[in-house]
Amino acid sequence: MCYVFDSLITNKVLRRGDTIALGTPIFSPYLEIPRLSEYQFNVVEVMATQENRFQFSDAELAKLEDPKVKAFFLINPSNPPSVAVSPEVIQKLDNLVKTKRPDLIILTDDVYGTFVKGFRSLMADLPRNTIGVYSYSKYMGCTGWRLGVIALHEDNIIDKMIAGLPAPEREGTTKRYEKIALDPAGLKFIDRLVADSRDVALNHTAGLSLPQQAQMLLFSLFQLMDEDNSYQESVMKIVAHRVKLILEGLGIDVKIGPLYAEYYGLIDFEFWLKKYVDEGVIQFIKEHYHPLDIVFRLAEDHSIVLLNGGGFDAPDWSVRVSFANLPDEVYLDIGRAVRAIARGYVEAYRLAKGLT
Repeated sequence: MCYVFDSLITNKVLRRGDTIALGTPIFSPYLEIPRLSEYQFNVVEVMATQENRFQFSDAELAKLEDPKVKAFFLINPSNPPSVAVSPEVIQKLDNLVKTKRPDLIILTDDVYGTFVKGFRSLMADLPRNTIGVYSYSKYMGCTGWRLGVIALHEDNIIDKMIAGLPAPEREGTTKRYEKIALDPAGLKFIDRLVADSRDVALNHTAGLSLPQQAQMLLFSLFQLMDEDNSYQESVMKIVAHRVKLILEGLGIDVKIGPLYAEYYGLIDFEFWLKKYVDEGVIQFIKEHYHPLDIVFRLAEDHSIVLLNGGGFDAPDWSVRVSFANLPDEVYLDIGRAVRAIARGYVEAYRLAKGLT
Protein backbone atom coordinates (compact mmCIF):
# COMPACT_ATOMS: atom_id res chain seq x y z
CA MET A 1 0.00 0.00 0.00
CA CYS A 2 2.98 2.30 0.52
CA TYR A 3 4.06 1.64 -3.07
CA VAL A 4 0.58 2.51 -4.33
CA PHE A 5 0.46 5.77 -2.39
CA ASP A 6 3.93 6.76 -3.62
CA SER A 7 3.33 5.99 -7.29
CA LEU A 8 -0.03 7.74 -7.38
CA ILE A 9 1.69 10.87 -6.06
CA THR A 10 4.79 10.54 -8.26
CA ASN A 11 2.67 10.24 -11.41
CA LYS A 12 0.42 13.21 -10.50
CA VAL A 13 -2.68 11.03 -10.27
CA LEU A 14 -3.03 12.16 -6.67
CA ARG A 15 -1.43 15.32 -5.33
CA ARG A 16 -0.39 16.46 -1.91
CA GLY A 17 -3.43 17.88 -0.14
CA ASP A 18 -5.99 15.99 -2.24
CA THR A 19 -9.10 14.54 -0.62
CA ILE A 20 -9.41 10.78 -0.31
CA ALA A 21 -11.98 8.57 1.40
CA LEU A 22 -11.30 5.70 3.80
CA GLY A 23 -13.79 2.96 4.57
CA THR A 24 -13.67 2.82 8.38
CA PRO A 25 -13.04 1.04 10.70
CA ILE A 26 -9.80 0.19 8.95
CA PHE A 27 -6.30 -1.20 9.57
CA SER A 28 -4.44 1.62 11.35
CA PRO A 29 -1.68 2.29 8.72
CA TYR A 30 -4.41 3.35 6.30
CA LEU A 31 -5.30 6.02 8.86
CA GLU A 32 -1.71 7.08 9.47
CA ILE A 33 -0.09 7.09 6.01
CA PRO A 34 -2.39 9.70 4.38
CA ARG A 35 -1.51 12.22 7.06
CA LEU A 36 2.26 12.01 6.54
CA SER A 37 3.97 15.17 5.31
CA GLU A 38 4.64 13.75 1.84
CA TYR A 39 0.89 13.23 1.27
CA GLN A 40 -1.07 15.50 3.62
CA PHE A 41 -4.31 14.10 2.25
CA ASN A 42 -7.63 15.43 3.46
CA VAL A 43 -9.40 12.30 4.70
CA VAL A 44 -13.14 11.69 4.48
CA GLU A 45 -14.34 8.71 6.49
CA VAL A 46 -16.99 6.45 4.99
CA MET A 47 -18.16 4.64 8.09
CA ALA A 48 -19.61 1.15 8.45
CA THR A 49 -21.24 0.88 11.89
CA GLN A 50 -22.19 -2.13 13.94
CA GLU A 51 -25.78 -0.83 14.00
CA ASN A 52 -25.75 -1.33 10.20
CA ARG A 53 -23.98 -4.72 10.47
CA PHE A 54 -20.74 -3.03 9.37
CA GLN A 55 -22.09 -2.12 5.93
CA PHE A 56 -21.84 1.31 4.31
CA SER A 57 -25.16 3.13 4.47
CA ASP A 58 -26.57 5.16 1.58
CA ALA A 59 -25.67 8.35 3.43
CA GLU A 60 -22.05 7.26 3.85
CA LEU A 61 -21.72 6.14 0.22
CA ALA A 62 -23.09 9.52 -0.85
CA LYS A 63 -19.85 11.09 0.41
CA LEU A 64 -18.14 9.52 -2.60
CA GLU A 65 -20.29 11.57 -4.98
CA ASP A 66 -18.23 14.66 -4.16
CA PRO A 67 -15.77 15.16 -7.06
CA LYS A 68 -13.20 16.41 -4.55
CA VAL A 69 -12.85 12.81 -3.34
CA LYS A 70 -10.18 11.43 -5.68
CA ALA A 71 -9.87 7.92 -4.28
CA PHE A 72 -11.63 5.48 -1.98
CA PHE A 73 -9.48 3.04 0.03
CA LEU A 74 -11.09 0.13 1.86
CA ILE A 75 -10.38 -3.32 3.26
CA ASN A 76 -12.82 -6.02 2.15
CA PRO A 77 -13.57 -8.00 4.31
CA SER A 78 -12.91 -5.23 6.81
CA ASN A 79 -10.33 -5.06 9.58
CA PRO A 80 -11.18 -5.28 12.45
CA PRO A 81 -14.92 -6.01 11.97
CA SER A 82 -14.00 -8.76 9.45
CA VAL A 83 -17.18 -8.31 7.41
CA ALA A 84 -17.31 -8.40 3.62
CA VAL A 85 -19.11 -5.70 1.66
CA SER A 86 -22.58 -7.03 0.88
CA PRO A 87 -23.78 -7.62 -2.70
CA GLU A 88 -26.38 -4.89 -2.17
CA VAL A 89 -23.76 -2.31 -1.20
CA ILE A 90 -21.46 -3.41 -4.04
CA GLN A 91 -24.33 -2.84 -6.46
CA LYS A 92 -24.91 0.66 -5.05
CA LEU A 93 -21.21 1.49 -5.27
CA ASP A 94 -21.08 0.10 -8.79
CA ASN A 95 -24.00 2.29 -9.81
CA LEU A 96 -22.51 5.36 -8.11
CA VAL A 97 -19.21 4.99 -9.94
CA LYS A 98 -20.75 4.28 -13.34
CA THR A 99 -23.32 7.08 -13.20
CA LYS A 100 -21.71 9.80 -11.07
CA ARG A 101 -18.00 9.11 -10.42
CA PRO A 102 -16.36 7.30 -13.35
CA ASP A 103 -13.11 9.02 -12.31
CA LEU A 104 -13.07 7.59 -8.77
CA ILE A 105 -10.02 5.45 -7.97
CA ILE A 106 -10.74 2.52 -5.66
CA LEU A 107 -8.11 0.59 -3.75
CA THR A 108 -9.46 -2.62 -2.23
CA ASP A 109 -7.34 -4.68 0.16
CA ASP A 110 -8.85 -8.17 -0.10
CA VAL A 111 -6.44 -10.06 2.14
CA TYR A 112 -9.25 -11.71 4.16
CA GLY A 113 -11.42 -12.59 1.16
CA THR A 114 -10.46 -16.27 1.27
CA PHE A 115 -12.23 -16.61 4.63
CA VAL A 116 -15.66 -15.79 3.14
CA LYS A 117 -17.47 -18.33 0.98
CA GLY A 118 -18.33 -16.98 -2.44
CA PHE A 119 -16.34 -13.79 -1.87
CA ARG A 120 -16.50 -11.31 -4.75
CA SER A 121 -13.99 -8.49 -4.99
CA LEU A 122 -14.81 -5.00 -6.18
CA MET A 123 -12.29 -5.72 -8.94
CA ALA A 124 -14.90 -7.98 -10.54
CA ASP A 125 -17.53 -5.25 -10.81
CA LEU A 126 -15.37 -2.14 -11.24
CA PRO A 127 -12.20 -3.40 -12.95
CA ARG A 128 -11.30 -0.11 -14.67
CA ASN A 129 -11.39 1.87 -11.42
CA THR A 130 -9.93 -0.61 -8.97
CA ILE A 131 -6.45 -1.36 -7.68
CA GLY A 132 -6.52 -4.74 -5.95
CA VAL A 133 -4.21 -5.77 -3.12
CA TYR A 134 -3.91 -9.30 -1.79
CA SER A 135 -1.50 -11.19 0.45
CA TYR A 136 -0.84 -14.87 1.13
CA SER A 137 0.04 -14.01 4.73
CA LYS A 138 -3.30 -14.53 6.46
CA TYR A 139 -4.61 -17.45 4.42
CA MET A 140 -1.38 -19.44 4.46
CA GLY A 141 -0.21 -18.33 7.91
CA CYS A 142 3.04 -16.75 6.68
CA THR A 143 2.80 -13.16 7.94
CA GLY A 144 6.56 -12.70 8.21
CA TRP A 145 7.20 -13.55 4.55
CA ARG A 146 5.48 -10.42 3.17
CA LEU A 147 4.10 -12.21 0.12
CA GLY A 148 1.72 -9.74 -1.46
CA VAL A 149 0.41 -8.88 -4.90
CA ILE A 150 -1.05 -5.79 -6.55
CA ALA A 151 -3.51 -6.20 -9.42
CA LEU A 152 -4.60 -3.65 -12.01
CA HIS A 153 -6.75 -4.25 -15.08
CA GLU A 154 -5.08 -3.66 -18.46
CA ASP A 155 -7.78 -1.10 -19.30
CA ASN A 156 -7.81 1.23 -16.31
CA ILE A 157 -8.55 4.89 -15.60
CA ILE A 158 -5.15 5.54 -14.01
CA ASP A 159 -3.24 5.01 -17.26
CA LYS A 160 -5.71 7.34 -18.96
CA MET A 161 -5.27 9.97 -16.24
CA ILE A 162 -1.51 9.89 -16.71
CA ALA A 163 -1.88 10.18 -20.50
CA GLY A 164 -4.19 13.16 -19.99
CA LEU A 165 -1.85 15.19 -17.80
CA PRO A 166 -0.85 18.67 -18.99
CA ALA A 167 2.15 18.45 -21.32
CA PRO A 168 4.79 19.82 -18.86
CA GLU A 169 3.74 17.37 -16.13
CA ARG A 170 3.49 14.47 -18.55
CA GLU A 171 6.98 15.21 -19.83
CA GLY A 172 8.28 15.28 -16.26
CA THR A 173 6.91 11.85 -15.42
CA THR A 174 8.08 10.51 -18.80
CA LYS A 175 11.64 11.66 -18.13
CA ARG A 176 11.62 9.76 -14.82
CA TYR A 177 11.28 6.43 -16.62
CA GLU A 178 13.28 7.05 -19.81
CA LYS A 179 16.22 4.89 -18.67
CA ILE A 180 14.10 1.77 -18.24
CA ALA A 181 11.69 1.90 -21.21
CA LEU A 182 11.98 2.54 -24.94
CA ASP A 183 8.59 4.25 -24.78
CA PRO A 184 8.52 5.84 -21.29
CA ALA A 185 5.42 7.90 -22.11
CA GLY A 186 3.50 4.68 -22.75
CA LEU A 187 4.77 2.86 -19.67
CA LYS A 188 1.81 1.39 -17.78
CA PHE A 189 1.09 2.54 -14.22
CA ILE A 190 1.60 -0.99 -12.87
CA ASP A 191 5.13 -1.00 -14.38
CA ARG A 192 5.81 2.47 -13.03
CA LEU A 193 4.75 1.25 -9.60
CA VAL A 194 7.25 -1.62 -9.76
CA ALA A 195 10.03 0.76 -10.84
CA ASP A 196 9.13 3.32 -8.19
CA SER A 197 9.38 0.65 -5.51
CA ARG A 198 13.15 0.69 -6.16
CA ASP A 199 13.48 4.39 -7.00
CA VAL A 200 13.57 3.51 -10.73
CA ALA A 201 17.37 3.32 -10.77
CA LEU A 202 17.24 -0.12 -9.13
CA ASN A 203 14.34 -1.36 -11.24
CA HIS A 204 16.32 -4.47 -12.16
CA THR A 205 16.20 -5.54 -8.48
CA ALA A 206 12.49 -4.84 -8.00
CA GLY A 207 10.02 -7.46 -6.81
CA LEU A 208 10.35 -10.33 -4.38
CA SER A 209 13.55 -12.16 -3.56
CA LEU A 210 14.06 -15.61 -5.11
CA PRO A 211 13.18 -17.50 -1.88
CA GLN A 212 9.98 -15.46 -1.60
CA GLN A 213 9.10 -16.12 -5.23
CA ALA A 214 9.64 -19.85 -4.70
CA GLN A 215 7.47 -19.81 -1.58
CA MET A 216 4.76 -17.90 -3.42
CA LEU A 217 4.87 -20.43 -6.25
CA LEU A 218 4.50 -23.34 -3.82
CA PHE A 219 1.52 -21.70 -2.13
CA SER A 220 -0.11 -21.04 -5.51
CA LEU A 221 0.46 -24.60 -6.72
CA PHE A 222 -0.90 -25.98 -3.46
CA GLN A 223 -4.09 -23.98 -3.88
CA LEU A 224 -4.50 -25.00 -7.52
CA MET A 225 -4.11 -28.67 -6.60
CA ASP A 226 -6.66 -28.39 -3.77
CA GLU A 227 -9.58 -28.83 -6.15
CA ASP A 228 -12.19 -29.49 -3.46
CA ASN A 229 -10.98 -26.53 -1.33
CA SER A 230 -10.35 -28.77 1.66
CA TYR A 231 -7.67 -26.41 2.99
CA GLN A 232 -10.01 -23.43 2.82
CA GLU A 233 -12.75 -25.41 4.55
CA SER A 234 -10.37 -26.44 7.32
CA VAL A 235 -9.04 -22.96 8.11
CA MET A 236 -12.55 -21.51 8.03
CA LYS A 237 -13.69 -24.18 10.51
CA ILE A 238 -10.79 -23.34 12.82
CA VAL A 239 -11.63 -19.65 13.11
CA ALA A 240 -15.38 -20.33 13.22
CA HIS A 241 -14.88 -22.66 16.21
CA ARG A 242 -12.87 -20.00 18.03
CA VAL A 243 -15.59 -17.42 17.40
CA LYS A 244 -18.12 -19.83 18.89
CA LEU A 245 -15.93 -20.26 21.98
CA ILE A 246 -15.48 -16.54 22.61
CA LEU A 247 -19.22 -15.96 22.24
CA GLU A 248 -19.81 -18.72 24.78
CA GLY A 249 -17.39 -17.02 27.16
CA LEU A 250 -19.01 -13.64 26.59
CA GLY A 251 -22.46 -15.08 27.18
CA ILE A 252 -24.01 -13.22 24.27
CA ASP A 253 -26.07 -14.40 21.34
CA VAL A 254 -24.81 -13.23 17.96
CA LYS A 255 -26.12 -14.35 14.59
CA ILE A 256 -23.12 -15.04 12.36
CA GLY A 257 -23.94 -13.97 8.82
CA PRO A 258 -22.42 -15.33 5.59
CA LEU A 259 -20.37 -12.14 5.07
CA TYR A 260 -18.39 -12.52 8.30
CA ALA A 261 -14.81 -13.68 7.68
CA GLU A 262 -14.30 -14.71 11.35
CA TYR A 263 -10.64 -13.76 11.18
CA TYR A 264 -11.05 -10.87 13.61
CA GLY A 265 -13.73 -9.89 16.06
CA LEU A 266 -14.72 -6.49 17.41
CA ILE A 267 -16.26 -6.45 20.88
CA ASP A 268 -17.99 -3.13 21.41
CA PHE A 269 -18.70 -2.61 25.13
CA GLU A 270 -20.99 0.34 24.57
CA PHE A 271 -23.07 -1.49 21.95
CA TRP A 272 -23.65 -4.50 24.18
CA LEU A 273 -24.20 -2.48 27.36
CA LYS A 274 -26.94 -0.59 25.53
CA LYS A 275 -28.52 -3.95 24.79
CA TYR A 276 -28.38 -5.31 28.35
CA VAL A 277 -28.32 -2.35 30.79
CA ASP A 278 -29.71 1.17 31.00
CA GLU A 279 -28.11 4.36 29.70
CA GLY A 280 -27.12 5.43 33.21
CA VAL A 281 -24.53 2.64 33.41
CA ILE A 282 -22.95 3.72 30.12
CA GLN A 283 -22.75 7.36 31.20
CA PHE A 284 -21.20 6.33 34.52
CA ILE A 285 -18.52 4.27 32.76
CA LYS A 286 -17.66 7.12 30.38
CA GLU A 287 -17.40 9.57 33.28
CA HIS A 288 -15.21 7.37 35.49
CA TYR A 289 -13.08 5.29 33.10
CA HIS A 290 -10.90 5.78 30.03
CA PRO A 291 -11.58 3.55 27.00
CA LEU A 292 -8.07 2.11 27.32
CA ASP A 293 -8.97 0.89 30.81
CA ILE A 294 -10.44 -2.20 29.14
CA VAL A 295 -7.20 -3.36 27.51
CA PHE A 296 -5.12 -2.48 30.58
CA ARG A 297 -7.43 -4.48 32.86
CA LEU A 298 -7.30 -7.43 30.48
CA ALA A 299 -3.50 -7.31 30.55
CA GLU A 300 -3.06 -6.70 34.28
CA ASP A 301 -5.80 -8.93 35.66
CA HIS A 302 -6.02 -11.69 33.06
CA SER A 303 -2.67 -11.63 31.16
CA ILE A 304 -4.60 -11.10 27.91
CA VAL A 305 -3.35 -8.57 25.36
CA LEU A 306 -5.92 -7.14 22.95
CA LEU A 307 -5.92 -3.95 20.88
CA ASN A 308 -8.26 -1.05 21.49
CA GLY A 309 -10.73 -0.53 18.65
CA GLY A 310 -10.23 3.24 18.68
CA GLY A 311 -6.84 2.78 17.00
CA PHE A 312 -8.68 1.47 13.93
CA ASP A 313 -11.34 4.18 13.99
CA ALA A 314 -13.71 1.63 15.46
CA PRO A 315 -15.76 2.67 18.53
CA ASP A 316 -13.55 3.83 21.41
CA TRP A 317 -15.15 1.38 23.85
CA SER A 318 -14.25 -1.66 21.80
CA VAL A 319 -11.46 -4.22 21.58
CA ARG A 320 -10.18 -6.25 18.64
CA VAL A 321 -9.63 -10.00 18.87
CA SER A 322 -7.68 -12.06 16.34
CA PHE A 323 -8.96 -15.62 15.89
CA ALA A 324 -5.90 -16.70 13.91
CA ASN A 325 -3.05 -17.07 16.34
CA LEU A 326 -3.99 -18.57 19.74
CA PRO A 327 -5.00 -22.08 20.90
CA ASP A 328 -8.73 -22.76 20.77
CA GLU A 329 -9.25 -22.96 24.53
CA VAL A 330 -7.83 -19.46 25.07
CA TYR A 331 -10.80 -17.86 23.32
CA LEU A 332 -13.21 -19.15 25.94
CA ASP A 333 -10.98 -17.49 28.57
CA ILE A 334 -10.88 -14.24 26.60
CA GLY A 335 -14.67 -14.15 26.42
CA ARG A 336 -14.98 -14.77 30.16
CA ALA A 337 -12.37 -12.12 30.96
CA VAL A 338 -14.05 -9.46 28.84
CA ARG A 339 -17.39 -10.35 30.42
CA ALA A 340 -15.85 -10.07 33.90
CA ILE A 341 -14.59 -6.56 33.14
CA ALA A 342 -18.00 -5.48 31.87
CA ARG A 343 -19.61 -6.96 34.96
CA GLY A 344 -17.09 -5.06 37.11
CA TYR A 345 -18.12 -1.75 35.52
CA VAL A 346 -21.79 -2.49 36.18
CA GLU A 347 -21.08 -3.45 39.80
CA ALA A 348 -19.09 -0.22 40.30
CA TYR A 349 -22.08 1.73 39.00
CA ARG A 350 -24.50 -0.07 41.32
CA LEU A 351 -22.21 0.51 44.31
CA ALA A 352 -21.86 4.22 43.49
CA LYS A 353 -25.66 4.54 43.25
CA GLY A 354 -26.27 2.55 46.44
CA LEU A 355 -28.00 -0.24 44.54
CA THR A 356 -26.08 -3.13 46.11
